[in-house]
Amino acid sequence: MNIQFDKIHKSHLFAVVVGAFCLPVWAESGLDQQNQQQFPSQYNSWLATSEQTEKQDLLAAYPASIILWAGSSFAKEYNSPRGHHFAVADVSHILRTGVSVEQGKKGLSASCWTCKTPDAPRLMQKMGVEGFSAANFTDLGPEIKSVVYCSDCHVNGSEKLALPRPHAQNAMAKIKLPFDKQTTSMQGAQVCGQCHVTYYFQPEASNKVNIPWIFGSTADDIEKYYDTRRFYEWIHPISQTPILKARHPEFEHWSRSKHAAQGVTCITCHMPPAKDDKGNDFTNHKVGNALASFDDTCAACHSSKKAITASLERDKQQIDAKAREVEGLLVKAHFEAKAAWDGGATWALMNDPIMGIRHSQWRWDFAMASHGLYAHNPEEGHALLDKAIEQVTLSRTLLALILKQVGVDKVDYPDISTKEKAHAVIGFDKDGAQKAKDDFIKQQVDKHWQPVALHGYEQ
Repeated sequence: MNIQFDKIHKSHLFAVVVGAFCLPVWAESGLDQQNQQQFPSQYNSWLATSEQTEKQDLLAAYPASIILWAGSSFAKEYNSPRGHHFAVADVSHILRTGVSVEQGKKGLSASCWTCKTPDAPRLMQKMGVEGFSAANFTDLGPEIKSVVYCSDCHVNGSEKLALPRPHAQNAMAKIKLPFDKQTTSMQGAQVCGQCHVTYYFQPEASNKVNIPWIFGSTADDIEKYYDTRRFYEWIHPISQTPILKARHPEFEHWSRSKHAAQGVTCITCHMPPAKDDKGNDFTNHKVGNALASFDDTCAACHSSKKAITASLERDKQQIDAKAREVEGLLVKAHFEAKAAWDGGATWALMNDPIMGIRHSQWRWDFAMASHGLYAHNPEEGHALLDKAIEQVTLSRTLLALILKQVGVDKVDYPDISTKEKAHAVIGFDKDGAQKAKDDFIKQQVDKHWQPVALHGYEQ
């Protein structure tokens, strides 16, 4: 990763250095009240993230994803992100995080709390990083008192930027961008990048969060890391492929973008400078779409909102169309691999096509798990998806030869045109899972968890 920040936009630099405190509405400590009083505009703009209520069911929109993620919790429920104010409540209620497990049993790792709340770094200091990650997600639910706010980004009580999460500190050191050695501009990007970044749970370290940047942060570099250590997140139940999962790699894509080369960061576009009722400048913490604040974000470089909107829409349509093509090819490849296994194929025959599926799906996921790829780095998005098409096409060519060799002349491709049909294909009982989740919410979350876990879900 090679980032040159020799051109810094004034609006960007201003947005970074102005004190920015976003505190939980339920906070009662003296310091929180002091911060709220000292930075009321930042606080109130953060509260406005509660207005960002729209949530799209992405499995309903793209049911092929259910097949690609079969065998993982991502196939249960997957939605578009909402405002920061919903971070704790949404992760508490989503089907992916499940329900409580019996005492002494291992459930979902508490690492899933890592980027949702400043209570995560607090608990890591108290329990140790591995002690925290070894705990069950639901067991620590009652400990989560607040959602993303000031101490996630700043030294508490000051405007000084901070990087409180150990996995982010370690990752920036790996790519030779240690936080304390960076400009304020780059520190601002890293503050966002501590969470808007891909990661995995490190199995040999009690499932602690780790960013796989030993060789670098590109899809190729991360794939090399995973392949070298023979890592996989789950074995696909249809094709028997050892699957990799990407998680919102916005920092990685941005770091290689034209915007990054010009010193334009997440803060420049998504947290622009604003004025309060008295004309005082402050940083807007209603993190949102850059075009909504075109004059304060984009106008320094782009003269026409209409032109940039058209360009973004074109890139989005092209990338989306290419992504749907990859999904269709991968779905067929998974079922062709199943047919080959059922026909008696051996690992000696199947290794190459299975690895082709693994690598193709990794690149598709590395592109599509990134929110706003078409704006952040469309060039990389196209390159990832083009390579994914090449890899899965080769995999299917090899599978066709294997199917012929083992005497299989017909492959059944089930109807997955809707979310419900795709769930039926993988044997997921959505109604049963939802009932179990609803019971858990009623008996545990509503009664024993903090109000932050109910924000937006109050009855």
